Amino acid sequence: MSAAWILVLCLGICLMLLPEPAGSEGPVPIAITCFTRGLDIRKEKADVLCPGGCPPEEFSVFGNIVYASVSSICGAAIHRGVISISGGPVRVYSLPGRENYSSVDANGIQSQMLSRWSASFTVTKGKSGAQEATGQAVSTARPSTGKRLKKTPEKKTGNKDCKADIAFLIDGSFNIGQRRFNLQKNFVGKVALMLGIGTEGPHVGLVQASEHPKIEFYLKNFTSAKDVLFAIKEVGFRGGNSNTGKALKHTAQKFFTADNGVRKGIPKVVVVFIDGWPSDDIEEAGIVAREFGVNVFIVSVAKPIPEELGMVQDVAFVDKAVCRNNGFFSYHMPNWFGTTKYVKPLVQKLCTHEQMMCSKTCYNSVNIAFLIDGSSSVGDSNFRLMLEFVSNIAKTFEISDIGAKIAAVQFTYDQRTEFSFTDYNSKENILAVIRNIRYMSGGTATGDAISFTVRNVFGPVRDSPNKNFLVIVTDGQSYDDVRGPAAAAHDAGITIFSVGVAWAPLDDLKDMASKPKESHAFFTREFTGLEPIVSDIIRGICRDFLESQQ
Repeated sequence: MSAAWILVLCLGICLMLLPEPAGSEGPVPIAITCFTRGLDIRKEKADVLCPGGCPPEEFSVFGNIVYASVSSICGAAIHRGVISISGGPVRVYSLPGRENYSSVDANGIQSQMLSRWSASFTVTKGKSGAQEATGQAVSTARPSTGKRLKKTPEKKTGNKDCKADIAFLIDGSFNIGQRRFNLQKNFVGKVALMLGIGTEGPHVGLVQASEHPKIEFYLKNFTSAKDVLFAIKEVGFRGGNSNTGKALKHTAQKFFTADNGVRKGIPKVVVVFIDGWPSDDIEEAGIVAREFGVNVFIVSVAKPIPEELGMVQDVAFVDKAVCRNNGFFSYHMPNWFGTTKYVKPLVQKLCTHEQMMCSKTCYNSVNIAFLIDGSSSVGDSNFRLMLEFVSNIAKTFEISDIGAKIAAVQFTYDQRTEFSFTDYNSKENILAVIRNIRYMSGGTATGDAISFTVRNVFGPVRDSPNKNFLVIVTDGQSYDDVRGPAAAAHDAGITIFSVGVAWAPLDDLKDMASKPKESHAFFTREFTGLEPIVSDIIRGICRDFLESQQ
């Protein structure tokens, strides 16, 4: 221990032993919550009042006698023996940070080790005042009116010029080891700090890749850099194979959801840290991420040396996993030492929103119109199966005012627009309207129906940035020509999927479908056979969308 630290500690202990002036009742203590931390009290010395009934197992306490400022004050006070679980007054003294905080089990509280923190505090028995412990924080120790003064909340909006929802996917495998794992966490913390995390700025979460992926915390959990840094420090090393592909796929599918804090219209980004090389296939995971609109960055550290290349499944794994193989989405650091100089360039990339080309996906950037055969040969019960087919496709997409758009036209000899692209902006409304479509019954003029849909449904959205798709479902021979209207639709940039049931001629289906015909034309003998075609149509839309973005 350094002489300077011994002096500071002695001063802290001396302060603890100083008696109160005779006749003084001391200041009125501030009522705090069970989880108020030392860093929340911005005074060199403060009297606080801990409530009773705090759950000991939920305290975060780091150190012994001297505690890291991220520790719970009440937890530290119980650990130190200053108060019991029933609460009471505590005096808090701020102290400088230190290199190591020890782990000690005392008074029913198990404190934890911490390698380093920027500030500390210690606690002694406080002086009772008139204030009762309520568990609600009070903004000042001396209210002038006898009422608690409300503290004006600080606006923690963050960097508004860097709006992004970011998942850091860190390497927690045996390949990286405990020491480099800690250096990795330190680097991620620096990146998170420089991003400018806040309510209106970037939000971040953390996933650890190991034998099995683990989401450490979500976007919604923390909206301040201080809390994120602490959460990163708490992450433990898991070990096992890296399985980066498995973790990336899990992140794309499970992490980026509205329930977990994803915001509409904000780019979704995953920054994948790979120490060496992945132990599984990462290419497929990259495809899945792109389909879900996730911009994948790969930060590679310590590339495999020539002698190790034989163990790498695919030496081009970086190029195949990133959002685009254009150099922007890949970043290399030679090792985990001296990484500070790499922080700012990476942050600049993550904040360059115009480069986030994978934010647009087949799920949120398409217009899909359904052309539904309502002719007499279909029948009411089979017509319901057709509507179910349409619903199952529609509900897969992210329908909103800034996302995917759905429209439907029913046709016989005549055509009826059931709803257009601009009528409804929510999935719930769209599905409800589809369920309530009334069966028309009549003849079959598919060619006229295609021309009607191109003109009246796609015409008003011709300037839309979304890619246009038309899904035709019919059960029989058209009484008019379908080739001319279908060709005009293709020329207008509309991709057609044709789905035939029962007596629908294969030639008509191929004439209507976009190229290649074999992947855009489908046929089933029975209406119950429509269900398996749902996934084929969805995959086809996503495939065509991705190809159009290349």
